[in-house]
Amino acid sequence: MADGRNDGGQSSGPTARRIVLGSQLRKLREKAEISRADAGYQIRGSESKISRMELGRVGFKERDVEDLLSMYGVTEKDERDQFISLVRQSNEPGWWHRYSDLMPNWFTDYVGLEESASRIQTCELQFVPGLLQTEEYARVLASHGRPELSTDETERRVALRASRQKVLHRTDAPKLWAVIDESVLQRPIGGPRVLRDQIDHLLEVTRLPNISLQVVPYALSGYAAESSFTMLRFTEPELPDLVYIEHLGGAVYLDRREEIETYSRVIDRLAVDAETPSQTRQTLIKRRAEI
Repeated sequence: MADGRNDGGQSSGPTARRIVLGSQLRKLREKAEISRADAGYQIRGSESKISRMELGRVGFKERDVEDLLSMYGVTEKDERDQFISLVRQSNEPGWWHRYSDLMPNWFTDYVGLEESASRIQTCELQFVPGLLQTEEYARVLASHGRPELSTDETERRVALRASRQKVLHRTDAPKLWAVIDESVLQRPIGGPRVLRDQIDHLLEVTRLPNISLQVVPYALSGYAAESSFTMLRFTEPELPDLVYIEHLGGAVYLDRREEIETYSRVIDRLAVDAETPSQTRQTLIKRRAEI
């Protein structure tokens, strides 16, 4: 029974706990050879509700979980108490809850999963990855290139990004491997000063042992990856590796084995095509001198 922490000590946020809880309930139901429809009837719901619960896409009510545990034959008090404890933990609002009015549901889920990942692998073709952006760089993007017209909402978006970055400085921080296209360093987001400060920041954070950055040179740009994406990997066995791809109208989450294998091959190719982390630092230093 999970207790909200994996074997490596990595903290799990409420989003991850919800998925773990759903997975454990699914295994109990299948072991008891009970259909989703029958389980749904037991909690005055539907088959689709059970499906959403087992995928961790909805919150859990203690009463529903109590009823399902009884139906699945879980009668031992300590085991039931562990499940109910996990229900309560999964319903605790994450730190990002105060920004929920700024985030669509698909991004709220991503932030929650990012918080629980043990490894984050990201490829960006246009901008510096969000976890590595300075506040000024983020402000220019959040204001659509008009930081002088920054609003309270803009500032909250910048604060949200800064809060996300704290994950990289925890004692149990995930490993971040980022690959950016060389054009990212040429794109004058915010003007020369903002870009120069951003490069300084990249030089600073890549000294951390858990952060690795590689630049794909122009000569090899666009061959391995046709779009930006992020792969999240977790220690919890109930949490599958996920590929997150954002687009104008929302985002796509990929978790099927063949999809993960496809993107894992892309990551391997990018690691070969890109400059090494050491070479990348020299590229950053050279580019900073040019600005």
